Amino acid sequence: MPRQAQPTATSARALQTAAPASRIRAADTIGEAGSAAALAKLNVAVAELKAMAIAPMLQRAIEAIRAEEPKKAYDWAVKALEQDEHSGLGWYLLGISLERAGDFANSIRAYEAALKLLPDHGEVACDLGRLALRLGMKPQAEDLFRRFLARYPDDPEAANNLVCAIRDQGRHEEAIETLRPAILKMPDNAMLWNTMGTILSDQGDFANAQVFFAEALRLDPKFPKARHNVANVLLMRGDIEAALAENAIAIQGVKAGDDRQMMRLARSTMLHCVGRIGEGWDEYESRIHPHFNGRTAFAVDRPRWEPGADLAGKSFLVICEQGLGDEVLFANVLPDLIERLGPRGKLTLAVEARLVPLFKRSFPLARVGAHATYEINGVLTRVVPFLDEGPTIDLWAPIASLLREFRRSVDDFPPRPRFLAADPDRVAHWSRELDKAPAGAKAGLLWKSAITRDARHRYFSPFSGWAPVLAQKGATFVNLQYGDCAPELEVARRELGVEIWTPPGIDLKQDLDDIAALSCALDLVLGFANATLNIAAACGAPTWLISVPGAWTRLGTLRSPWYPQTRVFLPQSLNDWDPVMAEVAQALGDFVAER
Repeated sequence: MPRQAQPTATSARALQTAAPASRIRAADTIGEAGSAAALAKLNVAVAELKAMAIAPMLQRAIEAIRAEEPKKAYDWAVKALEQDEHSGLGWYLLGISLERAGDFANSIRAYEAALKLLPDHGEVACDLGRLALRLGMKPQAEDLFRRFLARYPDDPEAANNLVCAIRDQGRHEEAIETLRPAILKMPDNAMLWNTMGTILSDQGDFANAQVFFAEALRLDPKFPKARHNVANVLLMRGDIEAALAENAIAIQGVKAGDDRQMMRLARSTMLHCVGRIGEGWDEYESRIHPHFNGRTAFAVDRPRWEPGADLAGKSFLVICEQGLGDEVLFANVLPDLIERLGPRGKLTLAVEARLVPLFKRSFPLARVGAHATYEINGVLTRVVPFLDEGPTIDLWAPIASLLREFRRSVDDFPPRPRFLAADPDRVAHWSRELDKAPAGAKAGLLWKSAITRDARHRYFSPFSGWAPVLAQKGATFVNLQYGDCAPELEVARRELGVEIWTPPGIDLKQDLDDIAALSCALDLVLGFANATLNIAAACGAPTWLISVPGAWTRLGTLRSPWYPQTRVFLPQSLNDWDPVMAEVAQALGDFVAER
């Protein structure tokens, strides 16, 4: 019997000290529909079939899956089910073929049918659980993995994926405690070490995360996901050239199309961070690649624009995308597009519904309406409900794709003080309201994002880090923070003796047009990169941005090319907030003194 690989002394110490901390999104599950082991078991099951009429069809389906021909596998599975609709193996093979083809919604239905007919066939539960987790059905995935492990307690893939399901529900301590004994039981399994590394990386413990990834690569030097995770850690630690090198190796070794596009998307971030902006936008197209599971599809039956196309006089549809702050950020390109369309061209903009008034005012000659997003066959799909109400569209593009032509270098960003326009009447209204607030320079504060998924919180200082800023005399702090911020306001009042003034009569999450006006009425908007700060900066309000190492939006600079009037503060390393918050406090003191 071969001897099990033993963890190195360094990785063993890291395993002993692995402990839960703050929440950050981790890597996805591991496994493939119709793995070699599962297909081997299916072969045996097919050979034992009593209903011999469908056995050759099922065998053909298995052979097609092995040959990576999912369409052919699907056809043979359907033929078998037409002969015997109660064939659990037929439904299972149909599920595998649909998943391999990227039809996740129908695949999960086929797996569910197979599981009812084959309750003792554990691989069905494992494949169904992995796909359920991929589609965000976390409790269901956890139940399926537990069911599988009850029958096969030593299966490393299921143990790994159970940890992913637990972790993705926010139970991080339980995830670590579930994974640690699995690693001790199977110390030669690279994917378990990799998964522990992702948990630590997501907690911001990059040093120990790198130890776990190194151990995974020692055990399996050709493990692309571990290599990809090493690249991400290097990016967060500021070694971007090394991150790019590791990322390139990972992409070269990966087989699954979804993983390849995910790694390309990560590469786009790294390229932006080193100032290779044009290449970065080219790689950013991976976000909408058909093989990328996290993509948003666009339901538009018009020709799609490609870089280099003649735009003069065209009727052009732009669909905004990503999050609310991204829609605002990417709108930096719209004045250039309008100029390229010329006086005979016509621009149609589909934006988030709350942005419609602001964009209508900012681009008065454009037709502006709200997009809508639905889940269609398991894929988020963005539509433009008002599209048929106006002129025929010649070309269309997702807004970020325009950057491939218009923003290929930092020099392509014009020194434009603003590209969105706040309502001047509402600016005057808020100036009057601010006069009623306590005396002092009015500084609007933003300290967090309302989005808690994908580890976003590591890009924001804990509220306690704001103490030196809030201690500055002569400033009146105005609350611009959307979402539930009552706990932080109470901490400021009770522990710091500072009253953060909340403006009356405004919904800080919904009233985005008024947010723009309020921001322009303030002396300063100060905080981290969330949607509100992007709106303020795009409208030309004086803004101070507290950035982080590895922030791709700086595009390899120490400033914000998108918003030239914005002052950027940058910590030396991630989670090292005290020095930069002290720097912000000093700058605010100087700002107030000048007034």
